Amino acid sequence: MADGHRVGYIRVSTLDQNTTRQLDGIQLDRIFTDNASGKDRERVALEEMIAYVRSGDTVVVHSMDRLARNLDDLRDMVQTLTNRGVKVEFVKESLCFTGDDSAMSNLLLSVMGAFAEFERSLIKERQREGISLAKQRGAYKGRKPSLTPEQVDELRVRIEAGENKTGVAKEFGVSRETLYKYLREVTGSR
Repeated sequence: MADGHRVGYIRVSTLDQNTTRQLDGIQLDRIFTDNASGKDRERVALEEMIAYVRSGDTVVVHSMDRLARNLDDLRDMVQTLTNRGVKVEFVKESLCFTGDDSAMSNLLLSVMGAFAEFERSLIKERQREGISLAKQRGAYKGRKPSLTPEQVDELRVRIEAGENKTGVAKEFGVSRETLYKYLREVTGSR
């Protein structure tokens, strides 16, 4: 197998998180970055990266939880890439998968992936408990709406007029999913 490209994949959950520290100092030919939750696989840069890589390439990810937050997705993505001849390297865990991995490597992938999934569950549980306690104290009012009622009306009118949903979402500074949520609330449909 000839030396291919070294391709970085970076994921942060929020816009204010720092993307540069994840693969800082690592020589890469190309980097794909998502600003999205890792709870599912539907991420633009992830899909672009998977379509981009070829046999002989190496995908470099800071840690397993940056690639996936649940064990099934993690194993599936690693297997999808390695089946295509792409090596997957996790920097933090110092693990590399090629598809010809030992039983120990596969066990480590499963155990480390299970810990990432467990950690996510604990975080969500603590968050729910914190919100519940804050509600009891009257300190939690819920998340502030992204758009004003006037903006929602304008959004609905523009979408009904046939404007591109992605473009309108960008213009209003919200995700497409947030746009769809507002449309469902206003019109009862997607």
